[in-house]
Amino acid sequence: MSFEILIPITLFICITYAIKAVVDARTRAKLIAGNGSEELIRALVQAESQQRRHASLRWGILLLALGIGFGMIESFGWREVTPGVIAVLLGVTGAGNLIAYAASRKLG
Repeated sequence: MSFEILIPITLFICITYAIKAVVDARTRAKLIAGNGSEELIRALVQAESQQRRHASLRWGILLLALGIGFGMIESFGWREVTPGVIAVLLGVTGAGNLIAYAASRKLG
């Protein structure tokens, strides 16, 4: 497997994340400098905090479901990529997303 293709992909992801971070910080700074109401700033910070918690919850549940899927594949002794193996991974990924959705609705 050739790893040379991973370098430009990783670079693109890093540049995209850096641009997003700068834009978010600039938006927050302009909002604060523009004498935004304290209620607006508090609501924005709370919404961002809740969004971060929900994203962490979603990724945690999704990765747990994928771990269970890979454990199932290992326990069944499947060694080759077949439609059944892909179906198991897609099924547990979908189930993980549905569980995360239900959990976020319950918390929200």
